[in-house]
Amino acid sequence: MALSASFQPPAPGLPDGAFIEGLRFNADGLIPAVAQDWLDGAVLMVAWMNREAIAHSLTRGEVHYWSRSRQELWHKGATSGHTQRLLGLRYDCDADVLLLTIEQTGNVACHTGARSCFFEEGPEPTAGGPAAAPPPADVCTELMRVIEARRDCPEPGSYTNKLLEGGDNRILKKIGEESAEFVMACKDGVAAEIAGEAADILFHLQVALAHHGVSWRDVQRVLAARRGAPRRG
Repeated sequence: MALSASFQPPAPGLPDGAFIEGLRFNADGLIPAVAQDWLDGAVLMVAWMNREAIAHSLTRGEVHYWSRSRQELWHKGATSGHTQRLLGLRYDCDADVLLLTIEQTGNVACHTGARSCFFEEGPEPTAGGPAAAPPPADVCTELMRVIEARRDCPEPGSYTNKLLEGGDNRILKKIGEESAEFVMACKDGVAAEIAGEAADILFHLQVALAHHGVSWRDVQRVLAARRGAPRRG
């Protein structure tokens, strides 16, 4: 298979292929692989890999799977453009499932156009697509979704909506108050109180972000970019 122009260099820190021989493949030489978003931990899809697919993914920097229906190597996103950059790879304690940490191009992993293949909740299947329910994610991401939902569809009596209606004056005042309370909790040294005040700050920070149209994912990207950056003097 020729390299496409979209290939990126492998991410630093990926393992070499020495571990592959220790994996427990099924009778068809396949192993299930779970693709997980690198920022919020959301599970995006599950597919199959064989030895060749794993080796291609490690050396070429973009995820390849094995298509059971076509019986061929499948470069994820080669035709749609929704490629997956491989940032990390682990296997479970039984060595029979892979966990891929990936950066999803276009924020679409599912063939229906949904972000994740895991959008069904009810008894009747849906068509998926861009409007499908987002996958479960970390608690801060889930909190931001609630805040954004309140912003877009206000609810009577909602504290979040009262903050948003007050704009910067009310929101920033609360951030200042909660910051002072966090400082005092730290001075008191009671872990439960420190955690509670920290949670209050995060909530009000997210309300400010939602008010200004800044996504939580933007913040996560900044934090991720700073990881491993040169130390400040």
